[in-house]
Amino acid sequence: MVTTNKTEGCCGPGFLGGGRIEALLSVDERGQMVLPKELRDKANIKPGEKFALMSWEQEGKLCCMVLIKAEELARMAKSLLGPIFSEIIKETK
Repeated sequence: MVTTNKTEGCCGPGFLGGGRIEALLSVDERGQMVLPKELRDKANIKPGEKFALMSWEQEGKLCCMVLIKAEELARMAKSLLGPIFSEIIKETK
């Protein structure tokens, strides 16, 4: 879990960066949320698509959450870790 500086607060000004609020969501009795159709269309989200949920914690409480498409997270991991593994493989040969 990533924690933030207490003076900045959880998900402080640096957290949003160039982002923006796209929608306000409600949670129903079953804990489910619905992404508005306009947002699903804009993000090209299809039924059954998988997401990774990243979270930040402050003082032991969850304060911020971000959704990342699973395929995008895999692409990011591959681009970060691929060169490292390639170098390890070269060294072991």
